[in-house]
Amino acid sequence: MAEWEHLIPRPTSRFLRVRCISCESEQIIFSHSSTKIQCQTCGETLAEPTGGKAKINASVIAVLG
Repeated sequence: MAEWEHLIPRPTSRFLRVRCISCESEQIIFSHSSTKIQCQTCGETLAEPTGGKAKINASVIAVLG
């Protein structure tokens, strides 16, 4: 079974629980988001797309999944 786990690639994208720097509210975002993500409370930009992995402008609290 370990051989199959080695042969089948796993996705590198994850969901992230982030905390906004300005208002300290938490939000769950996608690590490879293709759109600009803003904080639901204050409107601060949390993530910007870069063509692959998004640039995270907030502090990452946990990696989910």
